[in-house]
Amino acid sequence: MDVSESASISSGIADRYATAVFEIVKENKNLPKLEANLKDLGTALGESADLRDLLSSPIYSRDAQGAAIAAIADKMGLIPSLSKVLQLMASKRRLFVVPQMVARLLDMIAEDKGEVTAEVTSAKALTATQSKKLTETLKAQIGRDVIINATVDEALIGGLVVKVGSKMIDTSIRSKLNSLQNAMKEVG
Repeated sequence: MDVSESASISSGIADRYATAVFEIVKENKNLPKLEANLKDLGTALGESADLRDLLSSPIYSRDAQGAAIAAIADKMGLIPSLSKVLQLMASKRRLFVVPQMVARLLDMIAEDKGEVTAEVTSAKALTATQSKKLTETLKAQIGRDVIINATVDEALIGGLVVKVGSKMIDTSIRSKLNSLQNAMKEVG
């Protein structure tokens, strides 16, 4: 089995759990609370190495993972649908796909709201004015509301890399220098 197969299997598992949670929560008209829970859970995953370890390490028993995830869900105030699915995932040893499930659920909620997320990487942090102007420009191009997820990568030197769905626009100076370097290699 190669890595791409295991990644595909993981995304399939995450997608099935995400779809189940989304449909239940949407039917109960509780998507805004789910979205808030997912953002909190995503933040916790990003900040806590112990939580990531709990989800992915095989050294924890099913019972230990189940008890820990139940305590975390209770402490975070997660809605019952999400909490129960996390406990089910612990009992099935599927907690390793939680980060993918969270991302997929956020995508599903955004799609339901008519929004699209743009991953924007810049050489330095965008100002509020730049962010607003970029949001307006992308909205005009895409025809949907755009949420910007901005990150900073100083290696870009300048410019932006914008990813919306499967489209990518790379205006970074690093990219232009790489293109120039490749062109110089072809000449010489």
